[in-house]
Amino acid sequence: MFENENKEFTEHLVTINRVAKVVKGGRRFGFAAIMIVGDNKGRVGYGTGKAKEVPEAVRKATENAKTKMIRVHLKDNRTLHHDVVGRFGAGKVILRSAAPGTGIIAGGPMRALFESLGIKDVVAKSTGSSNPHNMIKATFDAFNNSESPKSIAVKRSKKISEITSTKV
Repeated sequence: MFENENKEFTEHLVTINRVAKVVKGGRRFGFAAIMIVGDNKGRVGYGTGKAKEVPEAVRKATENAKTKMIRVHLKDNRTLHHDVVGRFGAGKVILRSAAPGTGIIAGGPMRALFESLGIKDVVAKSTGSSNPHNMIKATFDAFNNSESPKSIAVKRSKKISEITSTKV
């Protein structure tokens, strides 16, 4: 089922965490991986996986990410429609739409997330927690808070042109 889908998805490994369990004969190591999967056209997902070996943890995380994909509305298939703030735990991220040619100005896990999503111009700042789990979940919270002009126009019973026009 995932064989033909794998060609259209980009996968980014965000982090691998090694944990040790001390037993009678020494240490037993386990690995936890965070993966980001996207189609470069506005769909992205993140997943976590734990296993005794790294490749198995990565495989589990990738499968998990493919099941938890969300759609993000992009402006001109390159940036966000508006500035948005996301929070999760102690993590807080600020995502700002940017002009063409700006590039991805973001740190850590957010950069991989934007690349998988297909965003080409964005400015992002993470304050608070630098934990990859919290940063990714805060970014997904920001994506859930963002809305397209079409959905806002429907809510307000107006035309899209009335919403997107720049009034000073």
